[in-house]
Formats: sequence, structure tokens, C-alpha cells
Amino acid sequence: MEIITGAGVFAPVHGAPEYAEQLRTDDLSFGTYSLPAGSVDTQSPHNEDEIYVVVSGRATFWTLARTVPVLPGSAIFVPAHEPHRFVDITEDLTALVFFGPPEGSRA
Repeated sequence: MEIITGAGVFAPVHGAPEYAEQLRTDDLSFGTYSLPAGSVDTQSPHNEDEIYVVVSGRATFWTLARTVPVLPGSAIFVPAHEPHRFVDITEDLTALVFFGPPEGSRA
């Protein structure tokens, strides 16, 4: 067992979106994504499957297939290679992010 400290705590750097990885194993990675209100999420598609769980804030989540509002408690699955991002971030947004397998582990 491991206690993960700092998970879900809003912590942007210089007012820009910030991802902080807090756990990495052979099978998954986990971290916190902080997006200040009004910021631009410029992430690119990942090579790994991903789950977001919104802890705080409000925004819209965009993919090529659909766009949905997100708020605390929203959980979103994004398959590998699917373009996606948070848009219209109206309140500081904090999301827990789970990658399987670990982010960056697939070429």
C-alpha cells in the first residue's frame, strides 16, 4: 500500500495548466491535472488509455465525437490516440488522471 499525498490539490505553475504525476507502476500512472480558469489546454492525444475524474471546477470536455460539460464528480474515459482537451474553463479545474499503461510507456 502507498498513501498518495497531494492528489487532487489545485497547483498550477505561473497560471498555466500543469500535470503532476504522483504514482507510477508497471501497469498504470496517476496524477493531478490543474487548469486555471481561462487557460488553454493544449494537450495532444496520448498513446495510453486515460480516465479523468474532476475534483473541482467547471469546464467543457471536447473530443472529435462529442462535447460535454464537466463539473465535480464527472468521470471521463478517453481511449488511446483520441484527440481531446478541456475547453471553456470557467472555474479553476482540478482532475485526477489515470493512465493505463503508464503515460509515455507506449511508443
